[in-house]
Formats: sequence, structure tokens, C-alpha cells
Amino acid sequence: MFTFITSLQIQTVYDHDTFSKDDKMGDAEFDIKAFVEAMRMDLHDLPAGTVVVRVQPSRQNCLAEESCITWTDGKIAQDVCLRLRNVECGEVELSLHWIDLPGSKGL
Repeated sequence: MFTFITSLQIQTVYDHDTFSKDDKMGDAEFDIKAFVEAMRMDLHDLPAGTVVVRVQPSRQNCLAEESCITWTDGKIAQDVCLRLRNVECGEVELSLHWIDLPGSKGL
């Protein structure tokens, strides 16, 4: 089981492997504030692949390496590599993309 905490909610993900059903996988925490702020920017005139924000690893996040928020295909995206806590070792990679759901208020 892996738990990650964003500024919006706690998410839990379970591993599925051949050794045991639900091994403890640790946890990680990161802030999506920079991602949300980038969503609010008017970026439509930028070329695809432009890095909008660079987020550096620090004691306040679980980033294993620098994470870039980019403008790609008319959307904001962020790839994140998080170092797991409360386990011997491990990392998890996430790709964040904003999805507007029909009927939602959005940003």
C-alpha cells in the first residue's frame, strides 16, 4: 500500500505483485500549489514543451529530483518522482494532468 498526500486530499494506492497481497510501500507528500497556479496562467501563446515552473527537491517535499511543470499540447503537465518515506527505500513516479469534468466548477 502506498499513500500520497496532496494539498487537496489523501490518495492510497495498493501494489499487486506475486510475493504478498498488499506490501507496505511507504508514503510521500507533495504540494500541487505550483501546478494549480500554472493552470491559472494564460499560456496559450507558448510553444509546446515550454517549462513554466521548476520545482526543486527540499525538506518540505518528497521530490527525488527536480520536477518541471510544462505546457504541452495545450495543457499543463507535471512529471513527479517522489522518494517514499517510512520504508527502507523506494520511489514512485507520477504524471499529473488537469482534467475538466463535465458539470464541475473547475478553476
